[in-house]
Amino acid sequence: MPTFLGSDGAQLHYDDLHSGDSERLLLIALAGGAARHPSYLGDLAGLSERQHLIVPHLRGVGRSPLPDTVEVASFWRQAEDIERLRVYLGLEHVLLLGHSAGTRLAISYAAQFPGRVAGMVLLTPPAGYLVDVPSDADELIDSRRGEPAFDAALAAWTAGPDADDDADFNAWQPQVAPLGYAAWGAAEQAHAAVGRYSFAANRAYFSVDPPQDLAARLGEVTAPVLVVGGADDCITGIAPVIALAKLFPAGESVMIERCGHYPWVEQPAAFRQAVDRFLLRYPTPDS
Repeated sequence: MPTFLGSDGAQLHYDDLHSGDSERLLLIALAGGAARHPSYLGDLAGLSERQHLIVPHLRGVGRSPLPDTVEVASFWRQAEDIERLRVYLGLEHVLLLGHSAGTRLAISYAAQFPGRVAGMVLLTPPAGYLVDVPSDADELIDSRRGEPAFDAALAAWTAGPDADDDADFNAWQPQVAPLGYAAWGAAEQAHAAVGRYSFAANRAYFSVDPPQDLAARLGEVTAPVLVVGGADDCITGIAPVIALAKLFPAGESVMIERCGHYPWVEQPAAFRQAVDRFLLRYPTPDS
């Protein structure tokens, strides 16, 4: 597995996914969770067949170690690791794709290194910490009440994890998993079982608060930004996701129908249509 040196000199790992054609647009994909093994991203509905995906194992996840100083593993500080990865890969600018909590890291990088961002794709981002628009997640939740699996997941989500280690934290995740999908069929159940969480890395990820002017600083990110939301995402809601796109001068949003928190799993064709259209503006290395 390829590695690079992080901001503190630690050896960090990443997955290198591509079709074998070296002349592909390179895209760094940041997993969410927070601190979920990036295997749950899969190949993003076949995106690796057209793009060259670099998927870092974030601090404390997979084969990348958790640092002694937990703040280094925060989403704000891990932006420095992504900058080191950019340099290691020999890129002048980076294309970032983040999912869920991974969008916090993508946004942190863009705020700290705006001149190095070629573009971003933000998938089902939590946006309440950046926008003042009231969430409509409760309305989406109310529309789902009465579904047994959903009701059980909502109860577990409301109670929160009674956990202080990986075992308990990972035992709680399947209980709340149905909350993240617009339907709870065989494909969704199989996907929910992929990718373990690191409890310590999850806590470290939120150990540093971003600056209070973070939302304002996103106005300096002039690169194109695509925000993709699920029209049935009970975790993020719809209104805050749309509002997030408006913080970027070149931001746009797409809402995918009959979709929750994992668009590449729930609606792969619509997901690829939105992302492929966005990426067409970027020339491949041999263009």
